[in-house]
Amino acid sequence: MSEQSDRAVRVVVLGGGTAGWMSAAAIARLLPGQATVELVESEDIGIVGVGEATLPHIRGFVERLGIDEAAFMKATHATYKLGIDFRDFGRIGESYVHPFGSFGEEVAGVPFHHYWLEMQRQGLAGPLGAYSLGVSAALARRFRPPAADSSLGSTYGYAYQFDATLFGPFMREFGLSIGVRRTEGRVVEVRRDPASGDVTRLLLADGREVAGDLFIDCSGFRALLIGGALEEEWEDWSHWLPVDRAAAMPCAHVEKEIEPYTRAIAMPAGWRWRIPLQHRIGNGYVFASAFLSEDEACETIRAAAEGAVLAEPRVLRFRSGRRRKSWNRNVVAVGLASGFLEPLESTSIYLAQMAVTYLVELFPSGATIDPRDRAEFNRLVDMEYDRIRDFLILHYHATTRSDSEFWNHVRTMQVPGSLQGKLELWRECGRLEKYSDGLFYDASWIAVLIGQGKLPRRHDARAAMAPARQVAAALEELQAAVQAEVASMPSHRDYLMRSAARLAEHPA
Repeated sequence: MSEQSDRAVRVVVLGGGTAGWMSAAAIARLLPGQATVELVESEDIGIVGVGEATLPHIRGFVERLGIDEAAFMKATHATYKLGIDFRDFGRIGESYVHPFGSFGEEVAGVPFHHYWLEMQRQGLAGPLGAYSLGVSAALARRFRPPAADSSLGSTYGYAYQFDATLFGPFMREFGLSIGVRRTEGRVVEVRRDPASGDVTRLLLADGREVAGDLFIDCSGFRALLIGGALEEEWEDWSHWLPVDRAAAMPCAHVEKEIEPYTRAIAMPAGWRWRIPLQHRIGNGYVFASAFLSEDEACETIRAAAEGAVLAEPRVLRFRSGRRRKSWNRNVVAVGLASGFLEPLESTSIYLAQMAVTYLVELFPSGATIDPRDRAEFNRLVDMEYDRIRDFLILHYHATTRSDSEFWNHVRTMQVPGSLQGKLELWRECGRLEKYSDGLFYDASWIAVLIGQGKLPRRHDARAAMAPARQVAAALEELQAAVQAEVASMPSHRDYLMRSAARLAEHPA
């Protein structure tokens, strides 16, 4: 990048699909006048497009870009999502919901879960989820948007369950409408400046060249720029997250009500998902190929389908890990080119959104990249990946299951030191490591740890200072308030059907 700094930065996005069009649309919308955006994609190259569940952050992204929620939901056949129902992860036969919301509230500086632990010790507490509006509404299959005040009705959030094969095209149409230029073509060569090593242009199969100042690599697992041209190293995490395949298969709805949550059901060699959309149910078996064959996984997911099978299972292969640096020279990797973490907590779209959000915040002011901005971007992206990695490992490691080789392996494996420290802190005193950036805060860790039976040896002594009868009465009052709030909500399906603007043409 050697030209003057007062002109718009020429941004070239390589690859369409979800990550590519999210990146292109965000830069075009949020950096008007600072950047021109050209996206290069080939219709001959397919997209992965199996992710169907998201996190609440996608709502902020859609809103920030000025996209109408109802139009987005209609185009992607979306339903609402209040959390994930985990089954058989801690012990076979047990389940819990990881909600997008809190459990109770802090009292006198003591977090709610310490009071719950004390009351549970005395046999005076109900299930933890009974004190979460998000959990209780999900299990009752009810939904309405959270209140905009500080009442009990504001203590949860929501995300979407949608057809990822429709999300990319929706974002493409939106991106084109706000000035993104699309170039159809297959890249056959990446040309670099011999002095700086920066990428300067992409050579297409028909001889055309696409020049740019900043290149965003959204070419998926192929990672043509970050991994191919720049040979940025991949940090492999498959020894901690050994699942490396997914057999995905859609089926028809079998009942009228639509669950406002995703199911994750532990299996002998991994886990399977069940995700209800407006027009169908998404199913998949995420498994470790070292413990199960692809044919066996496909047969298993066929047998698990609750409705008529709409398509044969297709197998996707992946490996968990990330690039050592997601921004190298003038190439920024977003999405699968940057890294991949298996879909247990629906983080894939979040990771792409997170990266492009950080890029917008640290975008070059002209044609020169400040190395400090690049270093900060890499620090933030690495932190996000590392913290999510630890949270995912927790689901496997915090188990008592010993019924298969897979579960014996993940239960007994050595975990990263960063996770080990968190587990020791929790085990000894029921505390959670505090941080202000990144994903999955206290309530998420509490949901999984307590949900999978990992109770600490001791908890905050202040929780025992109040009279037990008084605390028990407060818990009963909170549980009653939660139940009353849930009872006032419409069913998830009824709420969806209230507005034709958010309904696909042929919802279930």
